[in-house]
Amino acid sequence: MNATVESLNEMNKNSIAGLLGIEMVSIADDLLVARMPVDARTQQPFGILHGGASVVLAESLGSLASTIRLPDPARQRAVGLEINANHIRSVRSGWVTGRCTPIHVGRTTHVWDIRITDEQDRLVCISRLTVAVVSV
Repeated sequence: MNATVESLNEMNKNSIAGLLGIEMVSIADDLLVARMPVDARTQQPFGILHGGASVVLAESLGSLASTIRLPDPARQRAVGLEINANHIRSVRSGWVTGRCTPIHVGRTTHVWDIRITDEQDRLVCISRLTVAVVSV
């Protein structure tokens, strides 16, 4: 797949990522970066970033990173198999940025490390996503 930031943002437009305001920022060989606003869409009732929103950002990044690497996207899909997240710091406003890097990219599974930081580059959440590569 010849992915661009624009094509990935278009793909996300009518999904949960689009609803939460997630924007892809950059693509490199071993790095996919996106940002997400901390606002009413992504905050819990106490006014801080909802952990579930961080997980949506992490899984969105990892799933797209896997999709980009599929050898035959017409016959394969990347689907989340397992995700975990440790929430390190709370955020009340602004933007958080997720950086997704590969741990393992195999034929049938991919494992991604996703680190989410605040605008001061402080760690907010660390997540690991395992993706299954399945035939369609």
